[in-house]
Amino acid sequence: MRIIIDAMGGDNAPGEIVKGAMRAKNELGVDIVLVGKKEEIEECLGSEDRYRVEIVDAREVVTMEDDPSTATRRKKDSSMTVALNLLRDGKGDAVVSAGSTGALLTGATLIVKRIRGIRRAAMAPVLPAGEHGIMLIDCGANVDCTPEYLLQFAYMGSFYAKKMMGCSNPRVGLLNVGTEDTKGGELQHQAFALLKQARDEGRINFVGNVEGTGVFEGAADVVVTDGFTGNVLLKATEGTIKFLMKSLKGVFYKKTLNKLAAAALKKDLTAMKKSMDVNEVGGTAFVGISKPVIKAHGSSNAASLFAAVRQAVAYVNANVAQDIEDNIEYMKLKADN
Repeated sequence: MRIIIDAMGGDNAPGEIVKGAMRAKNELGVDIVLVGKKEEIEECLGSEDRYRVEIVDAREVVTMEDDPSTATRRKKDSSMTVALNLLRDGKGDAVVSAGSTGALLTGATLIVKRIRGIRRAAMAPVLPAGEHGIMLIDCGANVDCTPEYLLQFAYMGSFYAKKMMGCSNPRVGLLNVGTEDTKGGELQHQAFALLKQARDEGRINFVGNVEGTGVFEGAADVVVTDGFTGNVLLKATEGTIKFLMKSLKGVFYKKTLNKLAAAALKKDLTAMKKSMDVNEVGGTAFVGISKPVIKAHGSSNAASLFAAVRQAVAYVNANVAQDIEDNIEYMKLKADN
Protein backbone atom coordinates (compact mmCIF):
# COMPACT_ATOMS: atom_id res chain seq x y z
CA MET A 1 0.00 0.00 0.00
CA ARG A 2 1.28 3.47 -0.95
CA ILE A 3 0.34 6.46 1.17
CA ILE A 4 0.93 9.90 -0.33
CA ILE A 5 1.76 12.56 2.26
CA ASP A 6 1.68 16.33 1.83
CA ALA A 7 4.98 16.98 3.59
CA MET A 8 4.59 20.77 3.59
CA GLY A 9 1.10 20.99 5.09
CA GLY A 10 0.54 21.93 8.73
CA ASP A 11 2.11 24.07 11.44
CA ASN A 12 5.01 21.67 12.05
CA ALA A 13 5.92 20.81 8.46
CA PRO A 14 8.08 19.34 7.21
CA GLY A 15 9.97 18.09 10.30
CA GLU A 16 7.17 16.47 12.30
CA ILE A 17 5.36 15.33 9.16
CA VAL A 18 8.43 13.50 7.88
CA LYS A 19 9.12 12.01 11.31
CA GLY A 20 5.57 10.67 11.56
CA ALA A 21 5.73 9.35 8.02
CA MET A 22 8.89 7.39 8.76
CA ARG A 23 7.30 5.93 11.87
CA ALA A 24 4.39 4.78 9.69
CA LYS A 25 6.86 3.29 7.22
CA ASN A 26 8.59 1.35 9.99
CA GLU A 27 5.58 0.24 12.03
CA LEU A 28 2.81 -0.14 9.45
CA GLY A 29 4.91 -1.51 6.61
CA VAL A 30 3.47 0.88 4.00
CA ASP A 31 5.25 2.59 1.15
CA ILE A 32 5.50 6.34 1.69
CA VAL A 33 5.50 9.09 -0.94
CA LEU A 34 6.52 12.47 0.49
CA VAL A 35 5.46 15.46 -1.60
CA GLY A 36 7.08 18.88 -1.15
CA LYS A 37 10.31 20.79 -1.44
CA LYS A 38 12.85 18.02 -1.94
CA GLU A 39 15.79 19.67 -0.21
CA GLU A 40 13.76 20.49 2.90
CA ILE A 41 12.38 16.96 3.11
CA GLU A 42 15.85 15.45 2.70
CA GLU A 43 17.15 17.60 5.56
CA CYS A 44 14.61 15.91 7.82
CA LEU A 45 15.64 12.41 6.77
CA GLY A 46 18.60 10.39 7.89
CA SER A 47 21.09 9.32 5.23
CA GLU A 48 19.61 5.81 5.08
CA ASP A 49 15.98 6.91 5.16
CA ARG A 50 16.42 8.99 2.01
CA TYR A 51 16.51 5.76 0.03
CA ARG A 52 13.54 4.17 1.83
CA VAL A 53 10.86 6.65 0.73
CA GLU A 54 9.92 8.28 -2.54
CA ILE A 55 10.15 12.08 -2.71
CA VAL A 56 8.12 13.99 -5.29
CA ASP A 57 9.33 17.56 -5.64
CA ALA A 58 6.74 20.33 -5.43
CA ARG A 59 7.88 23.92 -5.22
CA GLU A 60 4.78 25.69 -3.85
CA VAL A 61 2.92 25.49 -0.54
CA VAL A 62 -0.77 26.12 0.14
CA THR A 63 -0.92 28.38 3.19
CA MET A 64 -3.73 29.34 5.55
CA GLU A 65 -3.77 32.78 3.90
CA ASP A 66 -4.68 31.31 0.49
CA ASP A 67 -8.28 31.35 -0.66
CA PRO A 68 -9.44 27.75 -0.05
CA SER A 69 -11.74 27.78 -3.07
CA THR A 70 -8.96 28.57 -5.53
CA ALA A 71 -5.71 27.52 -3.82
CA THR A 72 -5.19 24.17 -5.55
CA ARG A 73 -6.09 25.63 -8.94
CA ARG A 74 -3.77 28.63 -8.63
CA LYS A 75 -0.91 26.72 -7.02
CA LYS A 76 -0.65 23.78 -9.38
CA ASP A 77 2.87 22.95 -8.16
CA SER A 78 1.93 22.99 -4.47
CA SER A 79 2.56 19.90 -2.37
CA MET A 80 -1.18 19.53 -1.75
CA THR A 81 -2.16 19.78 -5.42
CA VAL A 82 0.59 17.44 -6.59
CA ALA A 83 -0.35 14.90 -3.90
CA LEU A 84 -4.02 14.92 -4.96
CA ASN A 85 -3.03 14.57 -8.63
CA LEU A 86 -0.90 11.53 -7.76
CA LEU A 87 -3.88 9.94 -6.00
CA ARG A 88 -6.18 10.68 -8.94
CA ASP A 89 -3.69 9.13 -11.35
CA GLY A 90 -3.41 5.91 -9.36
CA LYS A 91 0.10 6.59 -8.04
CA GLY A 92 -1.00 5.85 -4.47
CA ASP A 93 -3.88 4.53 -2.38
CA ALA A 94 -4.59 7.51 -0.10
CA VAL A 95 -3.55 11.10 0.62
CA VAL A 96 -2.82 12.50 4.07
CA SER A 97 -2.43 16.25 4.58
CA ALA A 98 -2.33 18.57 7.59
CA GLY A 99 -2.76 21.60 5.34
CA SER A 100 -5.72 23.96 4.93
CA THR A 101 -8.98 22.08 5.46
CA GLY A 102 -10.94 24.15 2.95
CA ALA A 103 -8.26 23.91 0.27
CA LEU A 104 -7.89 20.16 0.75
CA LEU A 105 -11.64 19.58 0.53
CA THR A 106 -11.95 21.76 -2.56
CA GLY A 107 -8.93 20.10 -4.14
CA ALA A 108 -10.19 16.61 -3.36
CA THR A 109 -13.58 17.49 -4.88
CA LEU A 110 -12.16 19.03 -8.06
CA ILE A 111 -9.19 16.72 -8.63
CA VAL A 112 -10.00 13.33 -7.10
CA LYS A 113 -13.77 13.86 -7.51
CA ARG A 114 -16.78 12.81 -5.48
CA ILE A 115 -18.34 9.38 -5.81
CA ARG A 116 -20.84 9.60 -8.67
CA GLY A 117 -24.23 10.60 -7.29
CA ILE A 118 -22.93 12.06 -4.03
CA ARG A 119 -23.97 15.70 -3.77
CA ARG A 120 -21.39 16.81 -1.21
CA ALA A 121 -18.45 15.16 0.52
CA ALA A 122 -18.59 15.42 4.31
CA MET A 123 -16.09 15.70 7.13
CA ALA A 124 -16.72 12.93 9.60
CA PRO A 125 -14.64 13.00 12.81
CA VAL A 126 -15.08 10.28 15.43
CA LEU A 127 -15.63 11.81 18.86
CA PRO A 128 -14.12 10.10 21.94
CA ALA A 129 -17.21 8.65 23.58
CA GLY A 130 -18.75 5.22 24.07
CA GLU A 131 -17.31 1.85 23.19
CA HIS A 132 -16.66 2.61 19.52
CA GLY A 133 -16.67 6.40 19.46
CA ILE A 134 -19.35 8.61 17.92
CA MET A 135 -19.20 9.82 14.34
CA LEU A 136 -20.29 13.42 13.69
CA ILE A 137 -21.21 14.03 10.05
CA ASP A 138 -20.91 16.81 8.81
CA CYS A 139 -18.59 18.95 10.96
CA GLY A 140 -17.88 21.90 8.69
CA ALA A 141 -17.58 21.01 5.03
CA ASN A 142 -21.15 22.04 4.18
CA VAL A 143 -22.53 25.02 6.08
CA ASP A 144 -25.75 25.10 4.06
CA CYS A 145 -27.41 21.72 3.58
CA THR A 146 -30.49 20.27 1.92
CA PRO A 147 -32.50 17.32 3.27
CA GLU A 148 -30.92 15.14 0.58
CA TYR A 149 -27.43 16.01 1.83
CA LEU A 150 -28.38 14.88 5.34
CA LEU A 151 -29.85 11.66 3.96
CA GLN A 152 -26.59 10.93 2.16
CA PHE A 153 -24.58 11.82 5.26
CA ALA A 154 -26.62 9.26 7.20
CA TYR A 155 -25.91 6.49 4.72
CA MET A 156 -22.22 7.34 4.41
CA GLY A 157 -21.82 7.60 8.18
CA SER A 158 -23.55 4.25 8.65
CA PHE A 159 -21.24 2.51 6.16
CA TYR A 160 -18.19 4.12 7.80
CA ALA A 161 -19.30 3.08 11.29
CA LYS A 162 -19.76 -0.52 10.18
CA LYS A 163 -16.39 -0.83 8.47
CA MET A 164 -14.21 1.51 10.55
CA MET A 165 -15.76 1.64 14.01
CA GLY A 166 -16.91 -1.95 14.44
CA CYS A 167 -20.62 -1.16 14.81
CA SER A 168 -22.61 -4.09 13.41
CA ASN A 169 -25.84 -2.09 13.11
CA PRO A 170 -24.98 1.60 13.63
CA ARG A 171 -27.65 3.74 15.25
CA VAL A 172 -28.14 6.91 13.23
CA GLY A 173 -29.52 10.00 14.94
CA LEU A 174 -30.46 13.45 13.62
CA LEU A 175 -29.04 16.27 15.76
CA ASN A 176 -31.92 18.47 16.90
CA VAL A 177 -33.16 20.73 19.69
CA GLY A 178 -35.37 17.97 21.08
CA THR A 179 -36.07 14.27 20.69
CA GLU A 180 -39.70 14.64 19.62
CA ASP A 181 -40.46 13.98 15.94
CA THR A 182 -41.84 17.49 15.43
CA LYS A 183 -38.77 19.39 16.73
CA GLY A 184 -36.50 21.57 14.62
CA GLY A 185 -36.86 23.73 11.53
CA GLU A 186 -37.86 22.87 7.98
CA LEU A 187 -34.50 21.22 7.21
CA GLN A 188 -34.80 18.89 10.20
CA HIS A 189 -38.46 18.09 9.45
CA GLN A 190 -37.75 17.11 5.85
CA ALA A 191 -34.58 15.22 6.72
CA PHE A 192 -36.42 13.35 9.48
CA ALA A 193 -39.03 12.16 6.96
CA LEU A 194 -36.35 10.92 4.56
CA LEU A 195 -34.43 9.12 7.31
CA LYS A 196 -37.60 7.54 8.66
CA GLN A 197 -38.43 6.25 5.19
CA ALA A 198 -34.93 4.77 4.85
CA ARG A 199 -35.41 3.09 8.23
CA ASP A 200 -38.82 1.69 7.24
CA GLU A 201 -37.22 0.24 4.11
CA GLY A 202 -34.63 -1.48 6.33
CA ARG A 203 -31.65 0.40 4.89
CA ILE A 204 -30.40 2.32 7.93
CA ASN A 205 -30.99 2.05 11.67
CA PHE A 206 -32.46 5.53 12.23
CA VAL A 207 -33.26 6.10 15.91
CA GLY A 208 -34.79 9.57 15.58
CA ASN A 209 -33.76 12.99 16.84
CA VAL A 210 -30.82 13.35 19.23
CA GLU A 211 -30.23 16.33 21.49
CA GLY A 212 -26.79 17.75 22.18
CA THR A 213 -26.81 16.20 25.65
CA GLY A 214 -27.64 12.82 24.15
CA VAL A 215 -24.62 12.79 21.85
CA PHE A 216 -22.20 11.89 24.63
CA GLU A 217 -24.73 9.76 26.46
CA GLY A 218 -24.58 7.26 23.60
CA ALA A 219 -27.96 7.98 22.02
CA ALA A 220 -26.54 7.19 18.56
CA ASP A 221 -23.38 5.90 16.89
CA VAL A 222 -23.68 8.31 13.96
CA VAL A 223 -24.94 11.86 14.51
CA VAL A 224 -26.12 13.61 11.35
CA THR A 225 -26.24 17.39 11.03
CA ASP A 226 -25.42 20.31 8.78
CA GLY A 227 -21.81 21.50 8.72
CA PHE A 228 -22.49 24.74 10.61
CA THR A 229 -24.14 23.07 13.59
CA GLY A 230 -21.69 20.19 13.51
CA ASN A 231 -18.69 22.49 13.58
CA VAL A 232 -20.11 24.42 16.55
CA LEU A 233 -20.64 21.12 18.42
CA LEU A 234 -17.16 19.87 17.52
CA LYS A 235 -15.36 23.04 18.60
CA ALA A 236 -17.43 23.27 21.80
CA THR A 237 -16.52 19.66 22.55
CA GLU A 238 -12.80 20.28 22.01
CA GLY A 239 -12.94 23.35 24.24
CA THR A 240 -14.83 21.49 26.95
CA ILE A 241 -12.29 18.67 26.96
CA LYS A 242 -9.41 21.14 27.32
CA PHE A 243 -11.22 22.95 30.12
CA LEU A 244 -11.97 19.73 32.02
CA MET A 245 -8.42 18.42 31.72
CA LYS A 246 -7.01 21.75 32.90
CA SER A 247 -9.49 21.85 35.80
CA LEU A 248 -8.64 18.29 36.85
CA LYS A 249 -4.96 19.13 36.82
CA GLY A 250 -5.64 22.13 39.03
CA VAL A 251 -7.59 20.03 41.52
CA PHE A 252 -4.98 17.28 41.78
CA TYR A 253 -2.09 19.71 42.27
CA LYS A 254 -3.92 21.86 44.80
CA LYS A 255 -2.52 20.21 47.94
CA THR A 256 -0.46 17.24 49.07
CA LEU A 257 -3.39 14.91 49.73
CA ASN A 258 -4.75 15.59 46.24
CA LYS A 259 -1.32 14.85 44.76
CA LEU A 260 -1.30 11.48 46.51
CA ALA A 261 -4.74 10.76 45.09
CA ALA A 262 -3.49 11.74 41.64
CA ALA A 263 -0.55 9.34 42.01
CA ALA A 264 -2.92 6.52 42.89
CA LEU A 265 -5.11 7.32 39.86
CA LYS A 266 -2.25 8.05 37.47
CA LYS A 267 -2.83 5.02 35.25
CA ASP A 268 -6.54 5.71 34.86
CA LEU A 269 -6.02 9.43 34.35
CA THR A 270 -3.41 8.78 31.67
CA ALA A 271 -5.79 6.41 29.89
CA MET A 272 -8.59 9.00 30.02
CA LYS A 273 -6.32 11.73 28.68
CA LYS A 274 -5.15 9.45 25.87
CA SER A 275 -8.73 8.65 24.87
CA MET A 276 -9.39 12.38 24.42
CA ASP A 277 -6.10 13.23 22.72
CA VAL A 278 -6.45 14.42 19.11
CA ASN A 279 -3.01 12.98 18.43
CA GLU A 280 -4.44 9.50 18.97
CA VAL A 281 -7.23 10.01 16.43
CA GLY A 282 -4.99 11.52 13.77
CA GLY A 283 -7.48 13.17 11.49
CA THR A 284 -10.78 13.21 9.67
CA ALA A 285 -11.81 11.36 6.53
CA PHE A 286 -13.50 13.20 3.66
CA VAL A 287 -16.35 10.74 3.21
CA GLY A 288 -17.88 10.77 -0.26
CA ILE A 289 -14.63 11.38 -2.18
CA SER A 290 -13.92 8.57 -4.64
CA LYS A 291 -10.52 7.76 -3.10
CA PRO A 292 -9.32 8.09 0.51
CA VAL A 293 -8.30 11.61 1.57
CA ILE A 294 -7.50 12.14 5.25
CA LYS A 295 -7.24 15.59 6.82
CA ALA A 296 -4.71 15.48 9.65
CA HIS A 297 -4.83 18.15 12.34
CA GLY A 298 -3.17 21.42 11.37
CA SER A 299 -1.01 21.25 14.50
CA SER A 300 -0.03 17.64 13.85
CA ASN A 301 3.12 16.38 15.49
CA ALA A 302 4.80 13.12 14.52
CA ALA A 303 2.43 11.04 16.66
CA SER A 304 -0.64 12.67 15.17
CA LEU A 305 0.62 12.25 11.61
CA PHE A 306 1.37 8.61 12.30
CA ALA A 307 -2.20 8.15 13.58
CA ALA A 308 -3.55 9.83 10.44
CA VAL A 309 -1.59 7.43 8.23
CA ARG A 310 -2.86 4.51 10.32
CA GLN A 311 -6.39 5.81 9.74
CA ALA A 312 -5.73 6.10 6.02
CA VAL A 313 -4.55 2.47 5.87
CA ALA A 314 -7.70 1.32 7.67
CA TYR A 315 -9.87 3.43 5.36
CA VAL A 316 -8.27 1.93 2.26
CA ASN A 317 -8.77 -1.61 3.58
CA ALA A 318 -12.38 -0.91 4.59
CA ASN A 319 -13.29 0.25 1.05
CA VAL A 320 -16.18 2.38 2.30
CA ALA A 321 -16.49 3.99 -1.13
CA GLN A 322 -17.65 0.67 -2.59
CA ASP A 323 -20.52 0.43 -0.11
CA ILE A 324 -21.57 3.97 -1.03
CA GLU A 325 -21.42 3.19 -4.76
CA ASP A 326 -23.46 0.01 -4.30
CA ASN A 327 -26.24 1.90 -2.51
CA ILE A 328 -26.21 5.23 -4.33
CA GLU A 329 -29.68 4.79 -5.85
CA TYR A 330 -31.21 4.65 -2.36
CA MET A 331 -29.33 7.78 -1.33
CA LYS A 332 -30.97 10.15 -3.83
CA LEU A 333 -34.38 11.73 -3.82
CA LYS A 334 -36.89 9.81 -5.91
CA ALA A 335 -37.16 12.68 -8.39
CA ASP A 336 -33.53 11.99 -9.31
CA ASN A 337 -33.96 8.24 -9.82
